Amino acid sequence: MIVLEVLLLAVLICCALATVLGRGLVSSVILFMSYSAVMSIIWFLLQSPDLAVTEAAVGAGVTSLLFFLTLRGIRGRKRRGEDEG
Repeated sequence: MIVLEVLLLAVLICCALATVLGRGLVSSVILFMSYSAVMSIIWFLLQSPDLAVTEAAVGAGVTSLLFFLTLRGIRGRKRRGEDEG
């Protein structure tokens, strides 16, 4: 069990660093989703299922969806700006 926890913590740190240092916005959002998913597993292992479900729903679900919609809106505005200018 200790090995699994250490492995999950290592993956969590790698996801956090890759999210911050990543160049692409889409890849950063995907890494953020994986960070939230791993954090949800860690909450479950810490015997806190209510936090695990909340982290999975809000962190990996709703927040990531909002990030993707924002990126889509930004790209749409850039395209319209290039056509007009």
